[in-house]
Amino acid sequence: MAGLDKSTIGKILARQGILIAFILFMVGFALVNQRFIAIDNVFGVIRSSAILGVIALGVTFVVIGGNLDLSVGSMMSFSTIVVLDLHDKLGPTMAIPAMFMLTLALGGVIGFLVGYLKLNSLIVTLGMLSAIHGLTLMWSGGKNMDIADKESTWFSVFGQGDLIGIPMPIIMFAALAIVLSLLLTKTPFGRKVYAVGGNGKAATFSGIPRARVVFMTYLISSFCVATAGLLQASRSLGSQNTVGQGMELEVLAAVILGGASLLGGSGTVFKTVIGVLILGFIQNGLLLAGLEFYVQYVVTWVIIILAVWLDIAAKRGRLWSPIA
Repeated sequence: MAGLDKSTIGKILARQGILIAFILFMVGFALVNQRFIAIDNVFGVIRSSAILGVIALGVTFVVIGGNLDLSVGSMMSFSTIVVLDLHDKLGPTMAIPAMFMLTLALGGVIGFLVGYLKLNSLIVTLGMLSAIHGLTLMWSGGKNMDIADKESTWFSVFGQGDLIGIPMPIIMFAALAIVLSLLLTKTPFGRKVYAVGGNGKAATFSGIPRARVVFMTYLISSFCVATAGLLQASRSLGSQNTVGQGMELEVLAAVILGGASLLGGSGTVFKTVIGVLILGFIQNGLLLAGLEFYVQYVVTWVIIILAVWLDIAAKRGRLWSPIA
């Protein structure tokens, strides 16, 4: 223990603080209610968090690249409505790739505006939030969507099926997390994302195509949104045209909670997964503890503030600003 000085402890907290916090949350809620760690409850929480988690995986790339994406909630509503509508018109085999292409096109528009035209990502995605919501209402005619023949379609396998007892949403979430983690940590593209987010000007002078990298991060984000839309539509076989409304804030909360800096250049897919699970298990734990569901909003806010504070503190080496 003598070797664990304040500096060493600080480094451990800075690197693995989110994982330590996750373990402490799990232990604390398990002591309050033993049902919290029951297998069916754990699977239920992860399954319900999978849609949020899939979107957060893509937004992680955007944030590490030094930008924001506030359009993901509206984009998920769009992808869900589109695939449900095209399911009855074209069949699921054609509806799924068509929905992915349309969603990727929206991501490409955002990527072009932010990456190549160098517009502010906050302004662009905030504007696209409204624009995509309008497109969703135009596509649906302001109505909710339902699959006509819910009994005979194989489309439900994505949201309702399972493989060797593991729900498909969990499998798809885990598989996508593994692939994107390898892309971010083991490929030249991943290193370019970190470089662009850490110092865009230096990355450009180093020969990194900054605009193309930013463009690709938004394509990855839109692909993840399309996957989440597929899961949402498949799970319920019907949807309101505002199903993703407000989700962009939860997604951003999970990414920040996972340690990704809003300044760009830092973060990992693994820690984003932990951030998603923390939000999911906090909500579940509060309900099992007998607290009202709206308490989770206050607790989530407190956790986000603490996460951002600790992130800034880790970068400057102290909890309090030296100016103050």
